[in-house]
Amino acid sequence: MNTHSRHISRVIRQLDESTANRIAAGEVVERPASAVKELVENALDAGAGRIDVTISDGGKALIRVVDDGCGMTPQDLPLALARHATSKIDGSDLLAIDSFGFRGEALPSLGAVGRLTITSRAEGAEGAEIGVTAGRMQPLRPAAGNRGTAVELRDLFFATPARLKFLRSTRAETQAVVEVMRRLAMAEPGVGFTLHDDDRLLFRADPEPGDLFDALHARLARVMGRDFIENAIRIDTEREGVRLQGFAALPTYSRGAAVAQHLFVNNRPVRDKLLTGALRAGYFDVLPGGRHPAAVLFVGCDPHFVDVNVHPAKAEVRFRQPDLVRGLVVSTLRHRLAGESRRASDTVGAATLAAFRSDSARPMVRGYQMEYRPSTGAIRTAMAGQAPQGFGGDPGFDGFAEAPSGRVEEAPEGGTDAPLGAARAQLHQNYIIAQTADGMIIVDQHAAHERLVYERLKVQAEQTGIASQALLIPEIVELPEACAARILAVAEDLARLGLHVESFGGNAVAVREIPALLGRLDAAALIRDIADDLADQGASDRLRARVDAVLSSMACHGSVRSGRRMTADEMNALLREMERTPRSGQCNHGRPTWVKLSLPDIERLFGRKD
Repeated sequence: MNTHSRHISRVIRQLDESTANRIAAGEVVERPASAVKELVENALDAGAGRIDVTISDGGKALIRVVDDGCGMTPQDLPLALARHATSKIDGSDLLAIDSFGFRGEALPSLGAVGRLTITSRAEGAEGAEIGVTAGRMQPLRPAAGNRGTAVELRDLFFATPARLKFLRSTRAETQAVVEVMRRLAMAEPGVGFTLHDDDRLLFRADPEPGDLFDALHARLARVMGRDFIENAIRIDTEREGVRLQGFAALPTYSRGAAVAQHLFVNNRPVRDKLLTGALRAGYFDVLPGGRHPAAVLFVGCDPHFVDVNVHPAKAEVRFRQPDLVRGLVVSTLRHRLAGESRRASDTVGAATLAAFRSDSARPMVRGYQMEYRPSTGAIRTAMAGQAPQGFGGDPGFDGFAEAPSGRVEEAPEGGTDAPLGAARAQLHQNYIIAQTADGMIIVDQHAAHERLVYERLKVQAEQTGIASQALLIPEIVELPEACAARILAVAEDLARLGLHVESFGGNAVAVREIPALLGRLDAAALIRDIADDLADQGASDRLRARVDAVLSSMACHGSVRSGRRMTADEMNALLREMERTPRSGQCNHGRPTWVKLSLPDIERLFGRKD
């Protein structure tokens, strides 16, 4: 490579407006879905009550957005196509932003890379139409139409053919447009949305009446699915001027990927590392590895508290007090999930019923395969009029723990009106059958007791602190200056978990003590991982996770084992403690500890109800 050419004097020149717009389009318009997002957000800022979108060829051939908003006058239309011209801010305060758009880049950028036509009419004004093709503006002309605006974009990226090569298949681009519409529909439940691919309806959400939660509840049932909203917890809390609202799904309604996580800041859909990390931390300890929570959360705050002008696409934000926002999300989710720990996800009960109904199907419960299937051998013997092996006809059967009367006696404390009912039997020395006022509960005794012991150990650790073990020779860890500063800033938090670090001069930190629970530990690797978490997310739960993993293992070994016969008193005592203990609905590995079957569902199994 000829490095001499780098030092040749070059003439500085002003780029023409068309070139500047094409460069800006590279930041604002990444793909057809980006164009749809910008145009629909403009419609929302115009106060539209209904927005209709039509695309063709995944948005590459056509994007048409029609709204019933305030519209524009003929005098406004040429200005709308000028860079950095906007009606949404006056430039005096770049933090006082309460609209989706404000940069004035979307329309000129779209006109620079495609064939753009805008038809609009404001209340009390004449309608007009203007077009721009590859940056060349056409004359303004009169047009008929109702109040509102219709924007039509054809042949996206025809002026920059190289960009077309980076687009994905029509199917993938169409799906990206659908996802944009879904997110914006969740942000504005009072607005109606439709999306057509030529003549095919891809998405529809009618305006939802009512206050925020009523409208959002109905909109999420339509957009996310009724199973999500039926298994979701309502979130509504506020701290120091920051409000968190929305719905978070129960841990038993989890997903295999982070596809059902939708986060909004002042109603703006965002993809923010701090918020996604806080969401993950909020579900820490109740989800198994490889599973992801489902949630739709809205963070509301004073516009001056958050900077939305971080990136031209406006999908990233920066909070003035990130620790406050993260702490609010994490603590709220943990508190609400703990309070709902006894509420089993409906998907678990539904899958259990499906397992009873079908001998051939083995339904999935959000990642867990249900194994409760009647054996064909038992069915054949029952049809032959014989008592199948494992039921009362077998003299050697010991699957039930029975009282002398032939049934499990209720313990004095807690009857069938208790949330988890009264124990009636024990199957296979592992499953407790409890009767409730309106159905029955099946409890995995080992999984349930494991969680109870684990929660007790965590409380003890919080009260007495995590015991630390001094290193004979302190471990010195060299870090970049910024990473060392981050580690030392959280030294007190680490000390409460048994990890004692201090400055060693320069960019080094010294690890003096480590948590005794962890035994042999690569302290240097742990410190570097924590530093990476702090740099990426502003916080780290890595050490907490390691300590909790050891406590979880201790709980597993100290809990009631599968195969142990329990008395009626023991089973009822376990049920009552589960009712008092947070997060008892899931074991330490995130699996459900109990399943509820309602009496009507049981009756349907036997044909007693339609």
